[in-house]
Amino acid sequence: MKINQTILQEFILVGFSVYPHVQTLLFVVFFCLYLLTLTGNLAIMGLTWVDRALHTPMYLFLSALSFSETCYTMAIIPKMLADLLAKSRSISVMGCGLQLCFFLGFGGSNCFILTLMGYDRFLAICNPLRYPLLMTNMVCGQLVAYAWAGGFFVSLIETALIFRGSFCSPNLVKHFFCHMREVVRLNCIDSDLTEFIIILIPASGLLGTFLLILLTYVFILSTVLRIPSAEGKQKAFSTCASHITVVAIHFGFASIAYLKAEASGGDDTLIAVTYTIITPFLNPLIFSLRNKDMKNAFRKVLGMTRSLNEYFWIISAWLTVPRIQ
Repeated sequence: MKINQTILQEFILVGFSVYPHVQTLLFVVFFCLYLLTLTGNLAIMGLTWVDRALHTPMYLFLSALSFSETCYTMAIIPKMLADLLAKSRSISVMGCGLQLCFFLGFGGSNCFILTLMGYDRFLAICNPLRYPLLMTNMVCGQLVAYAWAGGFFVSLIETALIFRGSFCSPNLVKHFFCHMREVVRLNCIDSDLTEFIIILIPASGLLGTFLLILLTYVFILSTVLRIPSAEGKQKAFSTCASHITVVAIHFGFASIAYLKAEASGGDDTLIAVTYTIITPFLNPLIFSLRNKDMKNAFRKVLGMTRSLNEYFWIISAWLTVPRIQ
């Protein structure tokens, strides 16, 4: 038990104060990356909504992932950006709990949705004849709902474990957000066992979902290798390339955070940038730049916009033509 300590009502996020001379530069860089991340995810969601050709399970899963990642970044980055310019970096204990709950909830949901995307590709390639019956849009929506429910179920358990007691001074969280490992160390009760449990839960989730994705691709690979034509093999692999790339980046960076050895505060902060800022920024680019359906949908939207502009220009020109009395 920690003694002679004041019960805390708020935390101070140390953030990037260990790099005082580059905080303005970091704000500009992170703000631009955040805007691009929001633009990419909103574009994916918007194109999926307006183009009926994208109303398929694969793109509904992608749209759900974009929505989840948008919420995931909103839980962390706006506060971080404000703290880069502010003198006071305080956050209430309740605000810290909410931030952590949403961060873990949507982070877990991302892992589950990526797993569902792998399962979708497995059904499409390994069971093409039954795929339309097994993976309808309604089933897709139900699976996404289960993914979000599962992510927040785990998140609520972890948040409850971390915030089940009082917190004692010093109130410095050596991170730019309420990182669970840093927050649990401020608990008035000795926290070694709690810290082990809250690290074990997300690490198990990461490992479990990654192994499920790996298993689906073992079956996919065995099926693709039996395809006689090289064109058929290339087409099958092309539908999985973006997902494989995102899975490698997502689970690679996340495993560094949860499976790594103990790091110092500054190193841990820099590592967290990879999975809170870099990964959400890269995912929309990977899924859209090499995707023909997304490009076609974008061209359709541009064509519709150009036609509307021409229509309004003709109307305005007609209205401004002087009339002969």
